[in-house]
Amino acid sequence: MILDLDIGNTLSKWRLKDVISSEIRSRGAVWTREEWRPGADIPDLDVVSAVRISSVARRAVLEDTVALLQRRVGVVHVARSGREALGVTSGYEEPGRLGVDRWMGALAGYQLTGGCCSVDCGSAITIDFVLPGGRHLGGYIIPGLRLMKESLKLGTRNVAIDPDSEADELLAPGKNTVEAVNHGIYMAAVSAVNRIYAEVCDREGVALPLLLTGGDARVVSRGIRVPHAIWPDMVYAGLEACYPLTAAERAGKMAGAPHVPLPAPLERIRAGLAFSTLL
Repeated sequence: MILDLDIGNTLSKWRLKDVISSEIRSRGAVWTREEWRPGADIPDLDVVSAVRISSVARRAVLEDTVALLQRRVGVVHVARSGREALGVTSGYEEPGRLGVDRWMGALAGYQLTGGCCSVDCGSAITIDFVLPGGRHLGGYIIPGLRLMKESLKLGTRNVAIDPDSEADELLAPGKNTVEAVNHGIYMAAVSAVNRIYAEVCDREGVALPLLLTGGDARVVSRGIRVPHAIWPDMVYAGLEACYPLTAAERAGKMAGAPHVPLPAPLERIRAGLAFSTLL
């Protein structure tokens, strides 16, 4: 089995993938912590032959995790952000300072679409752009839904936004404090994503495929005005592309890759942007 780890500052996700069939056998998630307990936090390592890691946690967390895994598993791959990989050139002045989860998402999106806007809706919402030809423009980071809610300190942090709510409902004025907070932060998040996407496409003169991932991708998706796809395994797919270990991966197949709709015509994007600017 292959163990894939996506270690975030708050939540760490894992999955087990069959080396022969390339099928996903199991998944899980735990709070990121200093010390990992195999069998409780991560799967029993006796069945694991290789590990692939994407981590944005503190260096000590990553070092302790790698040390544990290297004692039990023969092969451990740790992804790093770099100046160039898989045809993509980083737009960061210091490429190593780009969050590796963003780098993995950008690489996966480029392999799938040949140019994209990748949006990771986690603790923070990150938005990255890769043009056709592989030039990564850099990106944007805004607070995620939970961070915005916590910042208001109104006692609503544990009342989540229902991911099945309709966008029209979430964009309407709230009738109580919880609704007002939830609808306000939702409006802020989706408005930012919509505006940033339109502004960059307009400036670069290209309509890019739009991909969403992360824990809040489903709810954010409901307020996005242009065609897009949700790809829960986008960071994992970046690990697959960088460190292909199965026959399917070596053939370029990435697990869970969605059907990506054609982007809206650039003229429509520009018309919507012009209208919102007038308002």
